[in-house]
Amino acid sequence: MTTTDENNQASQDNKLPVKNVAANDVSASSEELIGWINSRRSMGNLDTPAPTRDQIESAIECAATAPDHKKLRPWRFIVTQGEARHELGNALVAAVKEKALKDGEELSEKTIKKTHTMPLRAPVIITVVTQMQEHKKVPPFEQMLSAGAAVQNLILALKAQGFSTVWRTGLLCNEPAVKAYFDVGPDDYVTAFVYTGTSPKDESKRKPIDIEPLVRFES
Repeated sequence: MTTTDENNQASQDNKLPVKNVAANDVSASSEELIGWINSRRSMGNLDTPAPTRDQIESAIECAATAPDHKKLRPWRFIVTQGEARHELGNALVAAVKEKALKDGEELSEKTIKKTHTMPLRAPVIITVVTQMQEHKKVPPFEQMLSAGAAVQNLILALKAQGFSTVWRTGLLCNEPAVKAYFDVGPDDYVTAFVYTGTSPKDESKRKPIDIEPLVRFES
């Protein structure tokens, strides 16, 4: 079996066979689903196979089911792959140069090269940006939270189809050159670069999380 075949098989093995079903029709038990969600890990330096257009669109459909007060849909998705990743790299380089000039810093060639190759760390990047809507009952912070919920749904939907992800942002994501590249307005934000593909490594097991200091029950 070739490495590609092994990666494809691993991708198939990690898939969750649940799509567009009622809660009581899910084949996995609630404990299995909760365990599966808890197994999510961020995985960097991803490779092919990458999700297909159909798989990406299925994941975005899931993202669009995020809680969304008044159904404003205050988020947009930009899929970057192939040669377009180099164009995104150019935008990041422009941003890092502008930021260095503003901060009075000098950039090394090493930093410029590293910045330019950042988008090459995965075969596909799905950028999630806000598109805030004026609404008296839905303040901007709530729309921002909706975008975050959409990102989480997107990540879980990609995982369900057998793909690894990492949610990246960084200091450059909302610099003017990057916002201009994605046609993001001054009052909106780049909230996530979701890198996705296949990891050459297995997901490590997460240590149990002590939620006691994080929760307060009132009755």
